[in-house]
This record gives sequence, structure tokens and C-alpha cells, in this order.
Amino acid sequence: MSLKLAASLPLALLLLALTLPAQAKEHGDNDRAAFGSDITVAEGQSAGDIACVFCSVHVRGEVTGDVAAFWGSVTVEPGHTIAGDVAIAGGDLKLGEGATVNGDLAIVGGNAGIAEGASVHGHQSIITPPLGTLILLSPLIVLALLIWLIVYLVRRGRYRFPMYPQGQGIPPFGR
Repeated sequence: MSLKLAASLPLALLLLALTLPAQAKEHGDNDRAAFGSDITVAEGQSAGDIACVFCSVHVRGEVTGDVAAFWGSVTVEPGHTIAGDVAIAGGDLKLGEGATVNGDLAIVGGNAGIAEGASVHGHQSIITPPLGTLILLSPLIVLALLIWLIVYLVRRGRYRFPMYPQGQGIPPFGR
């Protein structure tokens, strides 16, 4: 057992060394992440990067980083700013009057509601429903088709068609 442990220790150290540059990025204490509960940046507050899955982001303060929402919406109140990029999958963006996004905007399966006076300074890429929703659900559709194919092949191999003896059932070919 100790020989296996000794052999895997260099591999573990190598993997740790390879991940150090990714961990070296200084994360601020004001980064926020949530799963299933909405994130709100209140008036007068500041947040760094925001990641939200199955929830929405409401910006009433300032965001100094990027915002990412998966199956949720992003709302920026009038006069407030997101300093980085915004990426939304399966949700909408609502920019109030005078609100800005200083980075790029990417939306798949949603819409962008940009009020007059609001602006996005980077590139915009928006794929609206139903095509955007189909793109988001395509891995699940492929998985469902693969499962159906496996079940079909297993059932086809399990149930054999009956063989009829001569003189009963279906007559032989050519008679």
C-alpha cells in the first residue's frame, strides 16, 4: 500500500504545481457566487466578479468585475455600472437608463432590454430564443437520443422473433 502511495505522490505534486498559476490570481473578498438564490448588489455597495446559477443578479451598486448568469437574468438599475463583461445563458439583460456595461455582452437563449441612454461599450453577441434555447438544450437532446439508441439496441437483442415449424404459421418462400 505504501508503494502505491509513494508512486502517486509525485503525480499529485505535479498536478498541484500545474494549478498554482490558476490559484495565484488574487480574489477579492467582494466576489459573489450563488446557486438558486438571487444576488443583489445594494445601493452604495461594490462587488467584484459575480457568478449565478439558476438565479438572477440585481445591480443597484457597482460591479468592478464580470457577471455570469446561467438560467437567470441580470438587471442593472439606472445609472449603475458593470465594469467587466456580462455572459448570460438562458436569461435576459435589463439595463436601466444611464446604466453601462464596459465590457462585452454575450446572451444565449435570452433578450437584451437596453433602455435609452444605457450603453454596452464592448462587442454584443445575442442569440434569442428559440434558437438560443435549442443551443443550450442540445447536449441534453443528444444524451436523450443516445440513451434511446442504447435501450433500442438492448431490447432488440433480447427479444427474438419466433421460428415457425414447417406446416404451421407462415409458409416457406416460393410455395
